[in-house]
Amino acid sequence: MKVRLVDAPPSQPRTFEDPGELADKLTPDDVEIVREIFNTPLTGSYNWDYESANSKIRRLYELGKRFNWNAELDVDWDVHFDKTEGPSEEGYNPLHDHPVYKAMTDEQKKEYAWRSLAQVLSQFLHGEQGAMMVASQLVSCAPTYDAKLYAASQTFDEARHVEVFNKYLRTRCNVEYPVNPSLKLLLDKILTDPRWDLKFIGMQVLIEGLALAAFQTMSQTTRDPLLRQILHLVMRDEGRHVAFGVNYLEDWIKAMPQEDIEERAQFAYEACAIMRERLFSTVVDEEFGFDREEARRMSIDSAGGQAFRNFLFERMIPNLKRVGLLTESVKPKFEALGVLQYEDAATDAEIDWAALERPLETGPIVDVAAE
Repeated sequence: MKVRLVDAPPSQPRTFEDPGELADKLTPDDVEIVREIFNTPLTGSYNWDYESANSKIRRLYELGKRFNWNAELDVDWDVHFDKTEGPSEEGYNPLHDHPVYKAMTDEQKKEYAWRSLAQVLSQFLHGEQGAMMVASQLVSCAPTYDAKLYAASQTFDEARHVEVFNKYLRTRCNVEYPVNPSLKLLLDKILTDPRWDLKFIGMQVLIEGLALAAFQTMSQTTRDPLLRQILHLVMRDEGRHVAFGVNYLEDWIKAMPQEDIEERAQFAYEACAIMRERLFSTVVDEEFGFDREEARRMSIDSAGGQAFRNFLFERMIPNLKRVGLLTESVKPKFEALGVLQYEDAATDAEIDWAALERPLETGPIVDVAAE
């Protein structure tokens, strides 16, 4: 095993051989661990009162134990999918009418489609690693017994998500792309900030809300039943995580001094601005000859881009309002983003227990496809 320390994440995509062939060739000397170090002045706390004080959080914790799926046993990795068909319908590609795309051969269009999917799923993978690390920090710094228990269970949830997206990228897409710089910036801020409540805001409300919007968009557009099953399982977990964050933060945030609330409200706004505009990556588009800014703008303005933003802010804005972070000082900024119309939508504080308690659909893929 080789270990390489780096100052920044890799900048080039990684390609993978057929997993079956690779298993016969790989030795321990072929494995390279690429590490980027970060430091955080994390302030942890013991909690010596082991009484459960929040029935909602304890119930979410119990659901996490009950629906603890196994990425190896409960996902149908053997389901066949003809990769020549493309991962989604061509019409979902925001650049399908562009002259550069029309000039591609059928083989190039297929390669472009799978690499575009890999680029998005790679961000899911990197974001889930960030979520796993933040959840592990919350075990130490969360102030109550219930929150520590839930954060511990969420850490394992996020580990499964890293595992399942990594395996899909290696076995279906055969390529992994580097982390989006804007996503990396947001994860760095959350991981290195010493305040436990900002970690809750950044991960449980913002990053998990982003993940749910992205997963929901992709689950409606993918043609691959394996990916649809994976997203279905992951979304069940993420729904609990967002509900946990909103319910737990509501009382804590409102008890803070107004100056501290405004600081966190500004952080939430800045994160939303990044998520609205700067998480649309053009790495694959540039590889295939598109102009970077033109491709980015077309992706943002496309029907898929609009659907993603609707899913994202229809959930996120009312959640921010519920926890007290949609203050009068930041409302005009959200209005300028064009997302304030969602402020009175339903929040994740109003937990749909019936949905969260439905049995998991695992095993043969036909069950999920039929649903």
